Amino acid sequence: MIVAYLRVSTEKQQVANQKAEISRYAREKGIKVDHWLKETISGKCKKEKRLLGNLLEKLNAGDVLIVTELSRLSRSLYEIMNILNFCLEHKIILYSTKDGYAFDHSLNSKILAFAFGLVAELERNLISLRTREALAARRSKGIKLGRPAAYRPKYYLLNNKIEQIKELLEKGYSVRQICQALGMSRSTFYRYRKYINHHLPPIPKQPILAGIKPPRSLRK
Repeated sequence: MIVAYLRVSTEKQQVANQKAEISRYAREKGIKVDHWLKETISGKCKKEKRLLGNLLEKLNAGDVLIVTELSRLSRSLYEIMNILNFCLEHKIILYSTKDGYAFDHSLNSKILAFAFGLVAELERNLISLRTREALAARRSKGIKLGRPAAYRPKYYLLNNKIEQIKELLEKGYSVRQICQALGMSRSTFYRYRKYINHHLPPIPKQPILAGIKPPRSLRK
């Protein structure tokens, strides 16, 4: 089976040019396209989330996949390499008409795929290096990395109940009771207490109301 894959990022883009290019290529090679697959999706998505992923799973050894450019497969070089490796492992022939690449079972295609793999690995390493350097530069400037504690979902919810927590501690409820009522762990409670600079009443060593449940207004 010979399949032509056409991908555009938005509905506004046309696939006519891609179809015309593949049709020209098929005429020159004397082959007939059995199926045309059009997909409107960003090339940043992994193949598993695209129609392309389903197509590759259905192709058998000896089947042919044609695209106008390798960039139609993905916008990520690493993802392109994954697709090329998949095709080589499953003996699926891949043609890229404008690029002039033919990935079949020949030694040249395997060497070409290996060269692409080295470039993809280099790209990953450079991205990782740039990320580490950027983070190190931010740390050197005293910028705290990560999401601010104030934006953590648990802390945001607890900020709305801080007065009730204070009141329960003052009345003698245990941390265990308060945590059960709020639906959180003790470690979260103690981290939250540290986050707000201990602006809470002291934790009672022997809770006065150990056997009494906190009011329903505090419980979820």
